[in-house]
Amino acid sequence: MASRNPLSVILNQNKLTGPNYSNWLRNLKIVLAYEKIAYTLDKAPPKEAPVNATPDELEKLEKWSDHNLQARCYMLASMSNELHATVKELMIAHMRDEALVHENEVKMIGLIEKLLSLDLVIPHELLTDIIFLSLLSSFDNFVVNFNMNKLEATLEELVNMLANYEATMKKEKNLFSLWVHLLDPRKEPRKRERSVLPL
Repeated sequence: MASRNPLSVILNQNKLTGPNYSNWLRNLKIVLAYEKIAYTLDKAPPKEAPVNATPDELEKLEKWSDHNLQARCYMLASMSNELHATVKELMIAHMRDEALVHENEVKMIGLIEKLLSLDLVIPHELLTDIIFLSLLSSFDNFVVNFNMNKLEATLEELVNMLANYEATMKKEKNLFSLWVHLLDPRKEPRKRERSVLPL
């Protein structure tokens, strides 16, 4: 990582591999503090500028965006290649429309276990959120219910809960489709043919 920051060599020599997270984070904060952009790690981004934003507000937003990008580049460039590839794959993994939730989440758990095998410490709540982010919007009610009721589950239990929810959704969808078909006003009711008896 070529940089005008003479301290960036610290990150080059001490890439994040997983077990060295604490040391890597300390070094990252040193480099970002030298660049005067360490605040991007702790502060929330400013809200999007309204249509009638002043030039000062626009400049502030653009400055924060530039600093955030610079900090992210330092972070990504100072990760080991294996860790970077796994994190990237995990963050872009999303369930396809036709996929079953079980297949998708087994893949997600495999990626999470790969990160954990690098001795990376990841809080369980974050792992659950990563799983939830990979789901289709049709699972939003499940996620809201899970969070509102403050449920806890291992990743394997969570996958089973999601599979059960998916099966329930399919049954309800099939039942709804049946009712729509039966109550379709465009369909003419079948007329019974009268049997004509000979006289």
